[in-house]
Amino acid sequence: MKEITRRKFIATATVATGFALAVQPISAEVITTDAKGLVAGAVKIPVKDGEIPAYRAAPARGENFPIVLVIQEIFGVHEHIQDITRRFAKLGYLAIAPELFIRQGDVSKLSSVDQIRPIVAKVPDAQVLSDLDATINWAVKSAKGNADKLAITGFCWGGRIIWLYAAHNPKVKAGVAWYGRLVGDATELQPKYPIDIASKLTVPVLGLYGGKDPSIPLDTVEQMRDRLKSSSSKSEIIVYPDAPHAFFADYRPSYREKEAKEGWKRLLAWFKQHGV
Repeated sequence: MKEITRRKFIATATVATGFALAVQPISAEVITTDAKGLVAGAVKIPVKDGEIPAYRAAPARGENFPIVLVIQEIFGVHEHIQDITRRFAKLGYLAIAPELFIRQGDVSKLSSVDQIRPIVAKVPDAQVLSDLDATINWAVKSAKGNADKLAITGFCWGGRIIWLYAAHNPKVKAGVAWYGRLVGDATELQPKYPIDIASKLTVPVLGLYGGKDPSIPLDTVEQMRDRLKSSSSKSEIIVYPDAPHAFFADYRPSYREKEAKEGWKRLLAWFKQHGV
């Protein structure tokens, strides 16, 4: 079998259909948002080395929509992330979730987190930031997005990226990071963590974290809060004392309805407060 080049692979790849294999079975509490009144589905985003797939949702009528980038968990742009874009679209946003792991592999087809982690570890932060820049360009040029009203939100793996992208692109009006890791060991591919950029941040980011999240110790949350005090961003961090990691993930046992709904209300208020 002839080896598929990286360029050809990302050109032919698409977003996942349904939920990632590694998260089956799906919780009975899963939220399903229909696409009525929306333009929703897979698109291709031109990037430096070809195209990457993305899922976008927007109102079927209108233009000049405020833009929300939705950044995936470790499981990729599967049905949960796609549903979140539709929730935003129902509220009048153009929401886009680019598939940020696709050069390294299709994580939606893998059956366990242990198989997914080595692939995600190979994803360079520089590649992610560049792909998000390209996604914004596409949103403005090809999807009726308003570059002056740009927000970003992400979950778990994507939660860390929110902080980094807010530091990378000062044109972002507001960010909301859901339980993204704040502290870690620098590597060549991931040279910085949110704590490293906190004091210089200018974009307002709202961090939403769980008090019973063993993967993000509360002392690191406090370190981040302390660093943010010296920034001009007016960023904030909220900790839900009884919430575990992934408390917004309504398709998983970690879901906590009360905290998830409260966090969503805070997100929408944060966006509105900062003009998105």
